[in-house]
Amino acid sequence: MKKAPTSPKENQRLEVLKKMGILNTAPEEQFDRITQTAVKELKVPISTISIIDENREWFKSCQGLNVSEDKRETSFCGHALFNKGILVVEDTQRDERFKDNPHVTKEGIRFYAGIALYDKESRLPMAVFCVKDFKPRIFSVQETAKFMELAKQAEMEFNKK
Repeated sequence: MKKAPTSPKENQRLEVLKKMGILNTAPEEQFDRITQTAVKELKVPISTISIIDENREWFKSCQGLNVSEDKRETSFCGHALFNKGILVVEDTQRDERFKDNPHVTKEGIRFYAGIALYDKESRLPMAVFCVKDFKPRIFSVQETAKFMELAKQAEMEFNKK
């Protein structure tokens, strides 16, 4: 398993994240509406808006999982945070980064799509909007467009903080 990377600007990114004051806050309807829409319209069982801090991914909004956070080193979103554009993994068992990840081997996650959400002032990535499925799949052009539209909404809400 390839651990999620960090940025050369990690200290600056974490400082901006602290100043935002969003970590460990209560669920908010505007974020939940986005992840609920993703589950419904993209027909996936899981969608999250994950804030990535030093050691974990913390779910500001989460549909389909009964946890509020996970380890950064095993998170798919930790990889998407520094990816240029959307990260789509059509079959996690065929991807060298993830095939032996416990989310794949124990939980059965087979599909992942995620995209970084950026702080508007620093332009550093702070969070990730994602969807996951228990079966491999190919994201259609229409699904990709809907995903990007929802990600844009998530980033706008994220920057209202």
